[in-house]
Amino acid sequence: MHSTDIAHARTPEPATGDRRRWFALAIVMTAAFMDLVDVTIVNIAVPSIQRDEGATFSQIQWITAGYALAFAAGLVTGGRLGDIHGRKRVFLVGIGGFTVASALCGLAVNPEMLVASRILQGAMAALMVPQVLSIVHATFPAHERGKVFGLFGAIVGLGAVSGPLLGALLTEGNLFGLEWRPIFLINLPVGVAALVLGSRFITESKAPRALKLDLPGVALVTLALLMLLYPLTRGRELGWPVWGYVSMAGALVVFAALVAYERAKGARDGSPLIELSLFRVKSFAAGIAVQTVFGVGLGVFFLVWTLYMQIGLGWSALRAGLTGVPFSVAVSVAAGMSVQQLVPRFGRKVLQAGALVMAAGVLIYLAEAERYGLGITSWQMALPLVVMGAGMGLIVAPLTDAVLSEVPREHAGSASGLINTVQQMGHALGLGLVSVVFFGVIDERPAPAEVGPAFVDGFTHALGWVAAVLGAIFLLMFALPKRPAQHVEGAADAEEAPVAGEKEPELVP
Repeated sequence: MHSTDIAHARTPEPATGDRRRWFALAIVMTAAFMDLVDVTIVNIAVPSIQRDEGATFSQIQWITAGYALAFAAGLVTGGRLGDIHGRKRVFLVGIGGFTVASALCGLAVNPEMLVASRILQGAMAALMVPQVLSIVHATFPAHERGKVFGLFGAIVGLGAVSGPLLGALLTEGNLFGLEWRPIFLINLPVGVAALVLGSRFITESKAPRALKLDLPGVALVTLALLMLLYPLTRGRELGWPVWGYVSMAGALVVFAALVAYERAKGARDGSPLIELSLFRVKSFAAGIAVQTVFGVGLGVFFLVWTLYMQIGLGWSALRAGLTGVPFSVAVSVAAGMSVQQLVPRFGRKVLQAGALVMAAGVLIYLAEAERYGLGITSWQMALPLVVMGAGMGLIVAPLTDAVLSEVPREHAGSASGLINTVQQMGHALGLGLVSVVFFGVIDERPAPAEVGPAFVDGFTHALGWVAAVLGAIFLLMFALPKRPAQHVEGAADAEEAPVAGEKEPELVP
């Protein structure tokens, strides 16, 4: 933890004697866990959904990318709504909506309804997730937050490990003959309990001088992303029509309009959706680029990996889930070492080493997939997955701190929200690119005997792209500060900044 005495001087400290704050913490952590698990749990179930519902390849992409896109587009807005209307109120609306959307996903009668319900689920997560750290700020005094953020890190690690396994067990278990549907329906009792207990135990808080909502900014961001992602996802299926290229080129025009509008809004009332002055901080601009490109790489890899194991190799969901355990464990171990021991000593070099180690793991995986083909075993995948997981762990834990370390404190909340947003946007873009780097080398309807070899070929092709992305990340990291953990005077506190609100929380009686 870093000192935030100046910021907290404006804010009454929460009382330490109130036991309810630990119940409040358990409730918001449960919500964060639900979101983390929901992202990974779906990937494992995708082949089962495709088989049972007859979903096309582009619908499979939208089941995952729709959630990421809605989540990305709504994150900063969700944080602002919490500032304006109260974090507790917006959190409860978010978790209630997330629970309803989960029910709609579980009861979906066709792929179109499932895609629409996943988009709704992502939008509700965007209301729910930004309030988590803000509620922690409002509920816990400064000296207790170190313990709280330690717990938060453990929850993140647990979500990464348990999501694929839980998804595999629920899908394989075929509870009540519901096939894949329990992966969504399991959210119902958890969501209802969080809603009831949250309304009782969470203390309401608002920002003292909340900024106004920038709805045109949100509309421009969403429009630009849709104009880019929709043609990418559907293009191959439709034979790459001219309108697709026009739409993707038009997305750049909309992004330019967004920048012009945000600059004008910032000058007019000081409450833009995106604080453009942040991009004058070299480390922040480079870090945003790293986060976006990293999100692209992860979006491509995780969906392709699941399809390769379950459809290409014909493995069960449980076997695929268990195969991923060494990766998750390696991420958790390396992340802990990275923050506590390595970054304080070696600074930026640790993140760059992470990019190279992860790229090495990808290339080992590529070589093994080509060498063993359809005969590859889970044990043969363990080495590349451990190497990849170790590399990813070295990057993910200290990256946010490195990006925020030179950002002025008054923009910490806005910067944190932007980091989360661009990572999710990158993830959505990566999922859109799957149609190019994976499905682009596979026939739309391969003959049964050709499915396995075609998916192995598609997987190795996609891994080549992921390795190239990691190489780009390594180069971009040269623009990060050499010692990201050493904060400059007046810089943002990465761990203590609310996710998407610009002001410190103010308790509301």
